Formats: sequence, structure tokens, C-alpha cells
Amino acid sequence: MELEKTVLEGRFVRLEPLSELHEAGLCEAVSDGKLWELFVTLVPTVDQVPQFIEDALKAFESGDGLAFATIDKATGRIAGSTRFMKANLTYKKIEIGYTFLGKSWQRSSINTEAKLLMLTHAFEHLELNRVELLTDFLNEKSRRAISRLGAKKEGVLRSHIIMPDGRVRDSVIYSIIKNEWPGVKQHLSHKLMFS
Repeated sequence: MELEKTVLEGRFVRLEPLSELHEAGLCEAVSDGKLWELFVTLVPTVDQVPQFIEDALKAFESGDGLAFATIDKATGRIAGSTRFMKANLTYKKIEIGYTFLGKSWQRSSINTEAKLLMLTHAFEHLELNRVELLTDFLNEKSRRAISRLGAKKEGVLRSHIIMPDGRVRDSVIYSIIKNEWPGVKQHLSHKLMFS
């Protein structure tokens, strides 16, 4: 089994494999709230978006991951991006990361449904045992969002990466595992029912 370019679609969101065709819309999304200014995230500036897309395509070619443009179905606009990364299909695990949404779409159904679609693909199509999510220890907003998905905190990876400003970041690692998936799926589906 290997990652294949596939479109994941729900009621609110369509996840399309990221390509150069998404560049202009992705530039608009990162500009909505100047996401790159948040020191607790790794979001490209408008000038860095072409390299961000190129890096995502290289990661797919190497088997490392699959990046998506996150499309708001109501408007047809690109709301942001997310990706499968650090794929290890032999050990049946993957990470979901590089997730960002323009300010207009934050705290909406878009992220919840995108994660539901990705987790469904990971556990039911790829038949994985484990999905990881990591965030900056200082990014409380992201930590709360990951917890709301139903992921369990496993711990803190100390001095994990160096941020663009030179700060040495601690990362919090969360996971959802195969036997938890039915409950997590029910939880996320229930949340979306009232959106």
C-alpha cells in the first residue's frame, strides 16, 4: 500500500491534492490573518508559497506524505492546507500536520470535517494503526483543537525543532490509534451534525 493522490470530500470541505494550481488561493488564505506572523506556527509567507508547494510535491514523490488544499465548498475558496506526512506505511503510522486555515475559517466546521476525512482515509482506506499530531508547546489554541478532535496527549518532545526565529521549540505529541477510531469518528460526526 502507498499514498495515492486522492480527493477527500465532505459536506463542508473538499481536500484536493496540493498543486501549483492552488498557489493564488493559498496565498490569499495565508494572507487572511497574516498567519506567518504567529510565532508558534510554521506557515509560509506569500513569497514562500511556491516553495511550500514544491516541497509538498517532492515529499509525495519520495513517499513521505500527501499535502492538500483545503477548499471551502460553500465559497469554492481555498481556506488553507493540511497534509499527511512522515508516512511509514510499513509500521502502519502517519502524521497529520502543516495544518493552517485563514482567519475567516478558524473555529468553523472546516477543520473538524477535514480531520474526519483524513482520519477516515488513514484508518479505513490505508488501514493504519496510528495517526500522530504534533504542535508547538506554546500553541495553546492548536493544543485545544487537537484535544477536541479526540486525540490523546502522549507527552512533550523537548528541544524538538528550531523555529524560523531561532527559538528551540518543545512539541506536544498526540495520537489516535486504531481501536479508538470508532469512538473518535462517532464524536466528530456528531459535532458536524450540529454545524
